[in-house]
Amino acid sequence: MIRPSPRRILFGSDEPIFNALPERVLGNLRSPTSENALLWNLIYPLAQPKISLLNLLRKRPIWGTSSLPETGDEELIPYFWGYSIDGDRLRLLDVVLEDVDGPGLKTEVDLLLLGEQNLVVVEAKHVGGLGRCARFMNRRCPEIHLQADGHVDGCRYWEDDFAYFGSHLDFGPRPEPGEQSPPCHHHYQLARTLLVGYSLSMRLELQLHLWLIVPRNRWRSFERSWQDFTERVRDDDLWRRLRVIAWEDVRELRSDLFKRV
Repeated sequence: MIRPSPRRILFGSDEPIFNALPERVLGNLRSPTSENALLWNLIYPLAQPKISLLNLLRKRPIWGTSSLPETGDEELIPYFWGYSIDGDRLRLLDVVLEDVDGPGLKTEVDLLLLGEQNLVVVEAKHVGGLGRCARFMNRRCPEIHLQADGHVDGCRYWEDDFAYFGSHLDFGPRPEPGEQSPPCHHHYQLARTLLVGYSLSMRLELQLHLWLIVPRNRWRSFERSWQDFTERVRDDDLWRRLRVIAWEDVRELRSDLFKRV
């Protein structure tokens, strides 16, 4: 498994983005097992100043279509946790987050790669797992626990047009009191990330890709959950643009770049 350096940030520590990032992101960067630091250290060197989509697609994925011939090469601008290297917030992202997440805690996408025709939304995992619904785990699910207690307000992800999971994912019928572990709990993080990516891609008129980056030797711990999630994606074209990539292959791209310098 790739381990973040004790120095945390190996490249670009003086970039303006570090004056713009929220404290919760900066706090993660200081962690000894920081996924954020690993993401920055491997992706930042590839952005010179942009990243080639074709170079990324050439790497054989752990899971997913090995080639997308209909997708041509283009230069992608990376946005780490919604911010460019120059510290600029991605246009329309906050509008989308308000539509999808409402007044609560906002979805924080690890990496967005923005091109003229494509938008790649990336969820990166190192030692952690895919996020589940905290309200369900705390027995505060509006559909299962609070409805049973007489509350009438439902979960926005089963009601709101922009935030409705069922628009893009087959999560079955709406959860009811007594249900043990609904798909919306199990796939909560990926589902919200997909909603944000889809809404943003529609507003920007771009083709959406959803990628997961994991250590190769941990893929088995993600495989069943990822496979179940992908089988629930309603859009066949989007399904073809789902992809799982190994951190090791991203590191290899960085090494190849340094060899050419």
